[in-house]
Amino acid sequence: MAGNLILVLGDQLDRHSSAFDGFERSRDRVWMAEVAEESTHVWTHKARIAVFLAAMRHFRDRLRAERIVVDYRELPPKAAARKPASLAAALAASLAAGGKDGWKPNALVVVEPGEWRVRRALEQAATAAGLPLDIRVDRHFFSTSDEFAAHARGRKQLRLEYFYRPLREKFDVLMDDGEPAGGRWNFDAENRGAFPKSGPGRLPAPKRFKPDRLTRGVIDLVNARFADHPGSLDRFDWPVTPEDARAALDDFLARRLGMFGQYQDAIWTGEPWLYHARLSQALNMKLLDPRDVVAGAERAWRTGKAPLEAAEGFIRQVIGWREYVRGVYWHFMPEYLDRNALGADRPLPGFYWTAATEMNCLRDALSQTLEVGYAHHIQRLMVTGLFALLFGVEPRRVHEWYLAVYVDAVEWVELPNTLGMSQFADGGVMASKPYCATGAYIDRMSNACKGCRYKPSVATGPDACPFTTLYWDFLARHEKLLRKNQRMSMQLKNLDRKPATDLRSIRRQADTLRDVFQGQDR
Repeated sequence: MAGNLILVLGDQLDRHSSAFDGFERSRDRVWMAEVAEESTHVWTHKARIAVFLAAMRHFRDRLRAERIVVDYRELPPKAAARKPASLAAALAASLAAGGKDGWKPNALVVVEPGEWRVRRALEQAATAAGLPLDIRVDRHFFSTSDEFAAHARGRKQLRLEYFYRPLREKFDVLMDDGEPAGGRWNFDAENRGAFPKSGPGRLPAPKRFKPDRLTRGVIDLVNARFADHPGSLDRFDWPVTPEDARAALDDFLARRLGMFGQYQDAIWTGEPWLYHARLSQALNMKLLDPRDVVAGAERAWRTGKAPLEAAEGFIRQVIGWREYVRGVYWHFMPEYLDRNALGADRPLPGFYWTAATEMNCLRDALSQTLEVGYAHHIQRLMVTGLFALLFGVEPRRVHEWYLAVYVDAVEWVELPNTLGMSQFADGGVMASKPYCATGAYIDRMSNACKGCRYKPSVATGPDACPFTTLYWDFLARHEKLLRKNQRMSMQLKNLDRKPATDLRSIRRQADTLRDVFQGQDR
């Protein structure tokens, strides 16, 4: 008896998802596919490819252990001309072939995909096959796309805070008798600490997960099939099962949450993890339920194991930013992808793929990214993202780089954070002003400037920090637009104090920097 074919994507590895509502082993089946396009439509980091394939194969085996029939298409070690390269092509091939016993579905079922491109591809494949496609609400999240649309309706501006607070109230998170715990909704001011000159001291290393036989097989496949892709798998230790993900959560709550709040914006060279959770990859692949994450963080505060500013700062990332950026993505796609409010049009400098730069902060963040596929949010926003913003890189190129190199990158979360928050390409939907700063910000928040050949306080000359030069040039180039933004008034007053001769020297030096890095895109 024919039933439903449940399509499980690489970022939907949740046995309790709505795709399995009403599932019957006797008539329904599961379809999963590894296809080259998902690793090549951007030049994807080896670790990102490996973490998705390893988690998918573990999920497949878990389903089969439940005696669920899974049609699973593995990538071969070498490209094969007859193998479907895209998700839609692989699905079409499976539907045309049918099951070994002649089974064919009456309908296709999938949870809302995390990328507009994938959703459209599945819709087109279903239409071509003449089958209905049931796209079900993703219960993984605290809110839905429709709820965000209702929130956005009639508002002149969208801001996180006014979306975050109602979610806290609705789900009774960090609330006491109907009021926010501690009498405040937001402890962001307490979340901006920098390490002393002596550094962070001894740090509690996050729990590592040694690759098992299945994951080692994936690593061998990726090294063979995608040998020319960026990154390394030598230190691959990401969680690829729900059990691993839960262990990673427990480790963070017990050993790092307490200091996370104070130092979540701090940077220290050679230290990729600091007090960060390292849970976004597991969350975004649905190996971990965000309700468990939020509840665990609140429990840590209520039992005295973490201060309120740490618990709130972390919870804000999960029930706040994560939900907010997803709402923005689905509310404005597909046109959001092409937004470019600042008219930036330059290629991405080639050192983003090699880390070959004399700027210490960028070399450290890029080396770390290329090595392990990870950088924390301030490294992304105020180092790699800041330089691209000031340099004037075309936003779509920046987006494609972020989507390619980070293991936690799924487009619904990565695109708004990159185009909106980091590059201000959406003109202020995500952020109330551009996140622009001189090298002095990086000097204040890290040790990267110590020993760097550039001086963060200098804007021109051989010792000038490129961040500082490009910052003043950025303000001057976009002065007309930025004067419309009240939150930029102080920075523009500082620009007004610059003598015309200084600004001409800054412009010449900025043009020279662009000439040096021009044409280095991959």
